[in-house]
Amino acid sequence: MSDTPLATRRPPRRSQAPHAPRERELGPVEQIRAGRLARRLPQLYAGLVLYGLTAACLIRSRLGNDPWDVLHQGIAAHLGISIGTVSIAVSVLVLLAWIPLRQMPGLGTISNAFVVGLATNLGLAVLPGPHAVGGQVALMAAGIAGNAAATAMYIGARFGPGPRDGLMTGLHRRTGRPIWQVRTAIEVCVVVAGIALGGEFGIGTLLYAAGIGPLVQRFLPLFTIRVEPPGPA
Repeated sequence: MSDTPLATRRPPRRSQAPHAPRERELGPVEQIRAGRLARRLPQLYAGLVLYGLTAACLIRSRLGNDPWDVLHQGIAAHLGISIGTVSIAVSVLVLLAWIPLRQMPGLGTISNAFVVGLATNLGLAVLPGPHAVGGQVALMAAGIAGNAAATAMYIGARFGPGPRDGLMTGLHRRTGRPIWQVRTAIEVCVVVAGIALGGEFGIGTLLYAAGIGPLVQRFLPLFTIRVEPPGPA
């Protein structure tokens, strides 16, 4: 689960961060003080719930999960627990990796760690797995497109990156490597580990990896909420 596909301190080239808002990243306190909470908070949580539900669509399609869910599913199969529970546990572990990177989580970061996993479990509980190929393809397409919209919604609410995106941008700052290289390295490692554990890898995984960036880039202008960073208190 890519909390996929974020703003960096210097505006990156589009190829490096295809779904990064152009406005600068707000600190945790600034995120709250920036205002427009009546719109930003519902959009944040709607985006996170939609993200989990669309991740469940990909899983139920059985045509290949998003890269992180390949890992989550593999771990879940070995531990005998739900994929959403594994997603939450992995999110917490990833957040611990933020400490040496000196990343500061925001409300959206913490919410992402828990809400996405719970929503994924909900989606898996209510979504049937189609047997016909046409149904599988439709579920896969809905999962990828919906996941892109969900990503744009929670990023556009401007409450901080998800745990996995923050790991990516933190490593980018510490290593100086382009974001696309950091992201690719992380996701290749995640997918290889997930395949080794028995997670579902397939055409859906490849289409997700290829399409999620451009799709989020399309959706971001619709969901990015313009706020004025507050001045000194």
